[in-house]
Amino acid sequence: MSFLTKNRNVFLFLGGLVFFVYFNALGNNFVSDDLFMISDPLITKIQYFWNPPYFNIDIRAIYIFFINQLFGPNPFFFRLPNILAHFESAFLVFLILRNLSNQAVAIFSATIFAVHPIFIESVTWISGGGYSLSTFFILASLLFYINSKNKKSLLFFYLALLSCEKAIVFPLILFVYELALGNLKTMWKKLIPFFLLTGVWILILFSQIGTRISTLETSFGGVQTKLNPLIQIPIAVTSYLQLIFWPDGLTLYHSEMFFSQTEYLIRLGIFLLFLACIIISFFKNKPIFFWLSFFLISLIPTLTPLGVSWIVAERYVYLGTIGIVVATAIILEKYKNAFWYILAIAAFFLALRTISRNADWQSHDTLWLATARVSPSSSQNHNNLGDYYGRHGDLKRSAEEFALAIKLNPQYADAYHNLGNANRDMGNLDLAIENYKKALTFNPGLWQSHLNIGAIYYYQKNIPLAKEYFSKAVKLNPTLVLPSTL
Repeated sequence: MSFLTKNRNVFLFLGGLVFFVYFNALGNNFVSDDLFMISDPLITKIQYFWNPPYFNIDIRAIYIFFINQLFGPNPFFFRLPNILAHFESAFLVFLILRNLSNQAVAIFSATIFAVHPIFIESVTWISGGGYSLSTFFILASLLFYINSKNKKSLLFFYLALLSCEKAIVFPLILFVYELALGNLKTMWKKLIPFFLLTGVWILILFSQIGTRISTLETSFGGVQTKLNPLIQIPIAVTSYLQLIFWPDGLTLYHSEMFFSQTEYLIRLGIFLLFLACIIISFFKNKPIFFWLSFFLISLIPTLTPLGVSWIVAERYVYLGTIGIVVATAIILEKYKNAFWYILAIAAFFLALRTISRNADWQSHDTLWLATARVSPSSSQNHNNLGDYYGRHGDLKRSAEEFALAIKLNPQYADAYHNLGNANRDMGNLDLAIENYKKALTFNPGLWQSHLNIGAIYYYQKNIPLAKEYFSKAVKLNPTLVLPSTL
């Protein structure tokens, strides 16, 4: 490829940067949702990815299947595609900006993108890989679109949708591109296939909203299904801006979303100022208008009032951060004497933060303890801490953490179930049964609670009740094998 030969030094530079900042993540273990992925009984079967209607097969499921077939449950090989996709995206950022701006802005933006710690959730975390992969495909699609290769652009957009449904906003990015940097009057027809493909995906997603909400309610209990956009959007956008410019409070669970009226008004003012900057830049500086809009558009799928997304999650802003970084680079490029010094200092400290943050994701234990420092009101993390203390033999502290998770979220079925496990292991069998039954009131499909209740009754020689609960468990999970004495 001539473009690779011409930009070989930049290619090697970005590759070295990405390898440098993510090297200490290569030996990290499976954490959080990763364990559900590798324990899926279908992961060894072609049905893991090959399901009707076939045109919307998850690309990640394909390579996860083959990685597992070739290397087994080795986290190194599952994480490597995320890191490669991140490196490739950094290089695409450079190539796009070589087309739209200049060498200085391109190098600045690609360098910051390569090392920024806000991307760890999409790179170091195996389960977050859909965001890094879809961003690679989106950037490839944008590059081909800019170079008037529409068929290839549409193909890569389709691949982006197969990687992460949040790519549906890409046609809006192309619309704003033509509005700001292209010629919308003459090029609007080029956009039609992209909007049609997005329309198909939106119909698919709407058909799945009920299932998504139901899953969140049974998994985490009491998920809020109506959010006030006037509160949600300013808080989310300003939180992302804060994390991009000062990535100190990075955490898996951004639970500290409680603000006083004064704090909210300050955030609302910052958000309105940001919107004003977008509007003013439309008339004053079209490239800045495009990249600030790029940031905001990329967040649209996560800013719905339906409660199907977290208010803030670092993986959601993987794509959008590019817009803020590029807009910042364009502004700073005017100060030529300080430009490269700013880049060197920023890249150095961001790289150190990334390396440090990677260590938090080394294992379950390090992740939950790190999250506890930043997210003390997260019911999910207190549930995780209960598991941590239980695995380390501190059953009393384990039960306290599960109880605190329930206090923070009174409809948290998994926390009730886990509290039941802790009480069972401490010999509090009646209390354990009570906890399991409470879990089943919020998640009737929790076959583990049925099974554990049955096991307690079986231990107590109450065979009729044991049979009753074992039967319910088997009905929900037919693969279970009951005791032969029943």
